[in-house]
This record gives sequence, C-alpha cells and structure tokens, in this order.
Amino acid sequence: MKTQPGGEHTIYLPDFCTSHAALAIVLIVELTAFVLALARQSAVDFWTDLVRTSLFLLWIGLAGAGLLCALRTPLMRATAAAASAGVLGLITLVIASVSACAYLFGRTHMVIDSGGAGLFPQSALGFTLRNVCIGLVVTGLALRYFYVAHEWRRSVELRATARVHALQARIRPHFLFNSMNTSAALTRSNPARAEEAVQDLADLFRATLSDKRDTITLAEELEVARTYQRMEQLRLGGRLQVEWKIEPLPPQALVPSLMIQPLLENAIYHGIEPRAEGGTVTITGDVGSGLITIVVRNPLDPTPGARDGNRLALANIRERLSLLYGERALLKAGQFDAEYIVTLRFPLLEKPPAAAAAQPA
Repeated sequence: MKTQPGGEHTIYLPDFCTSHAALAIVLIVELTAFVLALARQSAVDFWTDLVRTSLFLLWIGLAGAGLLCALRTPLMRATAAAASAGVLGLITLVIASVSACAYLFGRTHMVIDSGGAGLFPQSALGFTLRNVCIGLVVTGLALRYFYVAHEWRRSVELRATARVHALQARIRPHFLFNSMNTSAALTRSNPARAEEAVQDLADLFRATLSDKRDTITLAEELEVARTYQRMEQLRLGGRLQVEWKIEPLPPQALVPSLMIQPLLENAIYHGIEPRAEGGTVTITGDVGSGLITIVVRNPLDPTPGARDGNRLALANIRERLSLLYGERALLKAGQFDAEYIVTLRFPLLEKPPAAAAAQPA
C-alpha cells in the first residue's frame, strides 16, 4: 500500500483485472437486472425486460471493469480523492456512451423493420441522464464500500504489526533475565560456553527484534527457533528435549517471521518448565498438495491452571497467516489426550533460486 505525501491512502479499489472481479461484476449485474425487471412495470413481458436490461448492464459493467483494469496503474498513483473522481468520471462516460449506442441502435432500419423499436429508448437525452444519475449513485456507494473495506483491512494489518511488536517485546522480560543469569553462572565454570551463550542471545534478539521483513525463509525461521532452544537448554539441561522431524520441509520456503519460535517458547514455558521431570517438545513438518504443515506438540502442565497462557502468540500468528494467505491458511490448537498440539498449515511459496543465491551468506 502506498501513501501520498498528504497522507491519503490509495489503492483502495479491487483489482478488476482478475477473474474473480469479472465474475463478481457479472453476478451483481444480473442481480440488479433481475431486481429492476421485477420492480418495473414495463410494456413488455418480464423475461424480455430482464434480457434487455441484463444486456445493457453487462455492457456497462464489463466495459467499466475493462477500463479500470487498463487504468489501474495511473489510478494507483493518484490520491484517494483524485482516483475516486476519476472512477466516477470514467463510469459516467461509459454509461453515457452505452446509452447513446443503445438509442442509436434502436433507430436503425434493421430494428425498426423487425418491429423491435419498442424495446429501445425513445428519448436519447432523458434515457442517458437517467442512467447516468443511477450509475453515479451506485458507483458512489460502491466506492464508499471499497474504501471502508480497504481501511478496515489496513486497520487489521496495523493491528497485526502492533502485535508483532508486542510479541517481540514480550520475549525481553520473559526470557532475557534467565538467559543473562545462566550466562553469568557459566562465566567461571565454562567461559567458552558462556561466550557462545552470549552470542546466541545476541543473534536471537537481532532476529526477533528486526522488522525489516514480513516474511523470511523457513531455514532462517528454524535457525531462530534452534537458537532459542540452545538458550533454554542451558537453563533446563536434560529436562528439555526437542525432537525436530522436519526433513521434508523446503529450506527456501517463505514463512511469516516469528512463527515457530513463539510456539516453541509456549511449549517450553507451559509444557516443560512446570514438570520436575521435564519432557519432550516434538516439531514435525511435512509438505503435500502445495501446503506446508507444521505440528508442535508438548506434554500438558501437570497442574492445570497454574500457568494461564497468554495467547498473544497464537492470536498473532493466526491473524498474520490470514492476512498473507486468507482461507488457504489454518491454525489449530488444543489439548489432545496428554498433549497440547498446535497445527499450522499454509501454502508453499518458495524464494526464487536467483534471489536466494544473491542473498549474502
């Protein structure tokens, strides 16, 4: 989304170049034609009126969509007010042109000789003005709807971004002090390992606090999660076991940042830390039918309710998956037998090889 210097947001119009938009226009046109034919008391029968109204509106709808598709680039560069005025002017021109053509076609000898002149308008000016007025009202309502829908989506995106920042901030008090205490304890007993721990901590915070990219490769996301695991392993020792069964996953698949690490954090905090004997977190990955599936399992807290989970991570991941992939993405979470299981499923989108090769090592 682009923002003009004045702060007006543009690109609120849908992409009329897509087949979905064309289908939606056809359905809306046919529904409108049906309502008009049903409400209108015409000299011709209902079905004839429906056919002529449908043909007339289809010409306007598809011609207008075609022009909006062709002019999408300049409309994207304009301010919201200028784009709206341009669309209204364009639709007015289309309606006036189609109305004039319909009137002129009804005056041809072919139509008059066939006895079909009664199906066409008898007054060019009145017919055109009436259609233009109706078209402006309908187009204005549609533009308002598109703008409100666009602003709503933008609000959701901003809220998701705020949740990412909140998720990034959440790792500091929850994790930082334990990690620093662990590193300090290792300073005397194992200086080399303490140095590695500090480096891991720096790498982890560099990755989790970066907001330069919305998506990263799966390899990068897994490295962040493994770094987090190494830090927690120093604190929990043998009580923490993590099984990675992710061999089928493509390393260059693009995923939302901060997706696996928060799930691993939740699994350790709610499933492993409260248990004196510890436990195992299992992370499984698979690919099939163009979808990536990642499952995170952890044992249940032996004292239910002792740690009421903050569901910020799950809500954030679910919202970002929805924004990126729509209904093609899925997040399920719940208790099953003696485990808490989180399942992620989203489309497989891989970084092009050239882009991956160009990225510095």
